[in-house]
Amino acid sequence: MPVEFLTAEQRSRYGCYVGEPSPEQLALYFHLDDRDRSLLEPRRHDHTRLGFALQLCTVRFLGTFLSDPTDVPHSVILTLASQLNVADPGVLSRYREGQMRYDHIGEIKRRYGYQDFSSQPEHFRFLRWLYTRAWWSEERLTVLFDLAMARLIDCKVLLPGVSVLERLISSAREHASRRLWRLLSAIPTLPQRALLETLLVVPPGERQTPLDRLRRGPTRVSGPALVQALHRVDAIRLFEMEHLDLSFVPRGRLRALARHATTALVQNLRQLTLDRRIAKAIASK
Repeated sequence: MPVEFLTAEQRSRYGCYVGEPSPEQLALYFHLDDRDRSLLEPRRHDHTRLGFALQLCTVRFLGTFLSDPTDVPHSVILTLASQLNVADPGVLSRYREGQMRYDHIGEIKRRYGYQDFSSQPEHFRFLRWLYTRAWWSEERLTVLFDLAMARLIDCKVLLPGVSVLERLISSAREHASRRLWRLLSAIPTLPQRALLETLLVVPPGERQTPLDRLRRGPTRVSGPALVQALHRVDAIRLFEMEHLDLSFVPRGRLRALARHATTALVQNLRQLTLDRRIAKAIASK
């Protein structure tokens, strides 16, 4: 299981603005409501009010605070300056160079309920959600990464470093997969397991493994093809897998295992661990 699965471009886009927000995003994340205004109005200086608003709306939109709170698209600055009646957005240079921006981060976290990624019980709840998602679905790691980001933002948990989130997602998928292989491989009896193992062995005097023959269905509509298909069904029934209870396995995970078992090279399947080989053999039935 890959630990780092994001491309260099995806990593560079993490936790920062990528282009100008859309009008819909500006209206959703950069609109100052009555609560925001009541917090901003007592601040005397334009650069203080505008800088605070930038940090507040940035963490709503991105799920993190920026090292340079003024490194935002121009449309964001204009949108907030207009709402705060700040005539000269250039005053932000004073905010960027001051130390009050660090105090504002703590105030925003305290007043709006933002939590650090390592704080409890939010961290445990996120790990439980991530593992559950990895168990029930066979989503690509990049899709799971995007969903995890959205989850953290919705729950007001500040995004961790990109490598931290990558490792957690890879680990959750690996744990879910290992559990699935272990549970599936424990279902068949010992004779059934031994019979499944013969699928990857080339019988004496032949050139193909039983798996290669069984996973290649008829390609023509004819009498001989029908007979061949019936023989194929009889061969599959010898494994007595039709009565195995797989109701506890998420269908998406089962389909993914079956897809890999029917397309992977036999020599690659032989290199898998025993639990994983048995699990894929069961799924392909």
